[in-house]
Amino acid sequence: MRALTLETPGNPPKLAYRDVPDPELGPHDALLRVLACGLCHHDLLAMTGVLRRGIPSHAILGHEICGEVVKVGPAVTRISVGQHVVPLLTNACGQCERCRAGLEHRCLNGQGIGHGAPGGFAQYVALRETALVPVPNDLPSEQACLLACPMGVALQALTDVAALKPGETVVVTGAGGGVGVHAVQVARALGGRVIGVASENKLGALLDLGIDDVAPIGELDFSEIVLAMTREQGAEVVLDTVGSPLFPSTVRCLAQYGRLVLLGEVGEGNAQVNLAEVMFRDAIIRGSMGAQRRHVEQALALVQQGQIKPVVHGTLPLRDILTGLGWMQERMLFGRVVLLPNG
Repeated sequence: MRALTLETPGNPPKLAYRDVPDPELGPHDALLRVLACGLCHHDLLAMTGVLRRGIPSHAILGHEICGEVVKVGPAVTRISVGQHVVPLLTNACGQCERCRAGLEHRCLNGQGIGHGAPGGFAQYVALRETALVPVPNDLPSEQACLLACPMGVALQALTDVAALKPGETVVVTGAGGGVGVHAVQVARALGGRVIGVASENKLGALLDLGIDDVAPIGELDFSEIVLAMTREQGAEVVLDTVGSPLFPSTVRCLAQYGRLVLLGEVGEGNAQVNLAEVMFRDAIIRGSMGAQRRHVEQALALVQQGQIKPVVHGTLPLRDILTGLGWMQERMLFGRVVLLPNG
């Protein structure tokens, strides 16, 4: 099969679009023909060499996959040939204590798809049936591939980590990016009052998604705008998809007893904050990564109900990935770039 492999990380990275052996199919595995695969910031970090731990040489990246089942192992019972599926972000075993507890994204035996295990930047991928979630075949694959990441990721962060309650104010930084543009919709669907923080050229498109307010990144610190919008009270929940470049301002957006969830890092990973800003707010700061099966299923339901719209900036053949990387690095995207390995 043809696949895109990461030969040498860098900026730009050295990539190869070449023939590689077909995936080996274990008894509990399904072979997927990759219909679509989203291009995530995680992929960018791996390609540029910022993220190296656990990534093998000649890695096949890509975890935001929608595929068609073309073959199954002899022990597979949950899915059938011809079905469309999306994987969790981890090739979960389905048997360890975490999987049994519904924490498949932290499987003790699994590997990250497109990280430790080969991912969707290829024509085919083999994954355990316990890591797969069936989706309707008539849901466009370039939309379905976004159900786990970023939509399920945002659902986990807002429901399980932030414990968002209806009527609370939610601030989402990087609201025009691939995670943020879906996180604002998830927060709105869960009953939050949503303020999106983004560059000025994306504010109109964010309002078109039905969120309540927008705060531009400009000369005036966006935390001042958020405080003005909330009558100096701040937001109960802040979902930070940007990380260190905006972190001090992000903390200042918090209300008393506010919850800040770290969901992304586009900088160097080091941030300074006045600890008094955290203490006097009685604030909680937590990280969140991944999504559980129930979050992917909930994301699918919200899409089917019309409460979340998958936002695709554009689709590209897999061989043209450097174009998508350029858009991402230049902050040109509104939503996700989706790659088509068989297109």
